[in-house]
Amino acid sequence: MATLSQAKPVALITGASAGIGKTFARKLAERGFDLILVARRAPRLDEIARELPTDVTTLAADLATEDGIRAVEQAIDDCPRLELLVNNAGFGTLGRFWEADVAGQETMHRLHVMAVLRLTHAALKGMTARNGGAVVNVSSVAAFAHSEGNVSYCATKAWMNSFTEGLELELRGIGSAVKVQALCPGFTVTEFHDTLGVDRNQIPAWLWMTADEIVEASLRGLERNQTVVVPGWKYKLVVAALQSLPRSLARRLRRPGRDKRV
Repeated sequence: MATLSQAKPVALITGASAGIGKTFARKLAERGFDLILVARRAPRLDEIARELPTDVTTLAADLATEDGIRAVEQAIDDCPRLELLVNNAGFGTLGRFWEADVAGQETMHRLHVMAVLRLTHAALKGMTARNGGAVVNVSSVAAFAHSEGNVSYCATKAWMNSFTEGLELELRGIGSAVKVQALCPGFTVTEFHDTLGVDRNQIPAWLWMTADEIVEASLRGLERNQTVVVPGWKYKLVVAALQSLPRSLARRLRRPGRDKRV
């Protein structure tokens, strides 16, 4: 574990051991941030830390548990230079809600909802007092629709968007310079879908984006004070169409690549 310097701003990233979280770490290091990287896999975090050109603290924590959340809350409280919190930790499941393991569904809600709520609360206490900083909640295009076999994922991501937009309203109401963002990527080439067991070949190639593209869109969005960021013109069109459709029709749309038996 490295000791953070006393000059640079600090970004804390959850789910930092792979994919979008790892890419945030690399790009923020390049932009002059020191880092606190959080994930369950300590060896992966240590490996990433050695590769980055900045001071890095690693924290192995399972944010689906009370102990894990408390450990990261403490790290936030102990870091007066925290300028950016990226709530990226998350996972998906496949299967109809009542057929899926209820423990897995509960874990998803703890991770996507309660961990995000608790860590954002801890971060905003300091950020609003200092009148600076930002929170990025990594949501999904799935927040804008419903999908069979994906009920809890869509629901928790929709909560994340609503939560972020509500925070923006409160921050704007007090004239705060603190920023919040819901980042809503579509299909992204990471370990996420591999872990889920989704065959990428079932999804049209033109729908896939890279983690680099997603993170760059997020960082540009912060510069432009965008509260909801949907990377990629194709997904912007998808979201615009979903928002213009009657809810009764939008909720019947099927996720590309979904096995009809799910």
